[in-house]
Amino acid sequence: MRDKFIRFMQGRYGVDQFSRFLLGVALVSIIISMFVRGYFGTLLNTIGLLAIVYTYFRIFSRNIQKRYGENQKYLSVTSKLRMRLNREKNIMAQRKTHHIYTCPGCGQKIRIPRGKGKIEIECPKCHTKFIKNS
Repeated sequence: MRDKFIRFMQGRYGVDQFSRFLLGVALVSIIISMFVRGYFGTLLNTIGLLAIVYTYFRIFSRNIQKRYGENQKYLSVTSKLRMRLNREKNIMAQRKTHHIYTCPGCGQKIRIPRGKGKIEIECPKCHTKFIKNS
């Protein structure tokens, strides 16, 4: 069975980031439509169904260049948001081992190891000095 599926998918585009995003949109809209009645609920349900159909169309498509172009356009539109989310995720992961201070002069974020006590910090960007307890 697995070999048949692998043979079937040869030459087809497959799953990418845009397909995952569309499936997420479909899932969220269908779940919300369960709690909303009337025209708006029907509209959300229809949007979810259309997103699922389009996602599977993209996954099974043999026009790889066009699907690749769509994915690249999606990635370029969402690049700033994804970079910001990754930066925030990184900062949250470092909070256990480091204090992250913001320079009062220029707003630059400065990472200082925890447990250093009262220290004087000099901003590497604007050379403003300030005192913090780490």
